[in-house]
Amino acid sequence: MKNKQDSIIEIEPFIRNDQYNFIKFQINNLVHAHSIVTDKDVLTALKLSSLDKIMTLFLDISENQKSILKKVIENEKEIHPEVLLTELKNDVLPFKSVTEKTISKLFPKVKKWKAPSLEIDFREWSYLGWYDIRSKKKLLIVDDNGKLMGIQGTFTGNIKGICSLCNAHEEVGLFMSNVKTGKETYTNRGNYICIDSYKCNQNLMTLEKLISFVELFKN
Repeated sequence: MKNKQDSIIEIEPFIRNDQYNFIKFQINNLVHAHSIVTDKDVLTALKLSSLDKIMTLFLDISENQKSILKKVIENEKEIHPEVLLTELKNDVLPFKSVTEKTISKLFPKVKKWKAPSLEIDFREWSYLGWYDIRSKKKLLIVDDNGKLMGIQGTFTGNIKGICSLCNAHEEVGLFMSNVKTGKETYTNRGNYICIDSYKCNQNLMTLEKLISFVELFKN
């Protein structure tokens, strides 16, 4: 006779941080809708619309993974976002593991730097970023098609504006990096990004702008 535990299927994490943020946004919209809408048909339509938007984020997922995402609309009377999001967090892919040694390899020309705290939940990051007071540079670590890439640049200003990475209205500064464009030619490239990289990561609901930003700094 099969043990009950034998029938439990282990599901590997499959949700990226930005996708998790998008799902959270949809859940919060549904919570708000439940507080102001009483028509059951309208609520059902909103739920199905939210689920459809979530499902379009995933091109190739299993039936078990689909069942996890469907929990977003399963509760007919009330949605408990904290409980649901905590459960979904278990299925979030962490950012690639980064150590001080990793940082040294990614930024070999930065002689004086202080590592950020790496006691973080890597599931909450789509990229790592911090301002290093010693080198007076903003350092970014991004995942470029499965390979870690380090980008360093000057970081000036403190204004309210639209971040070119997360597209949210936040406190931003101008990030600029000197990029080699020819054998002996260099040019400055950059844009305004969030001062608080953690908040930026929490705002990200797509990687589209982050990917475009990274392309600026490739030779």
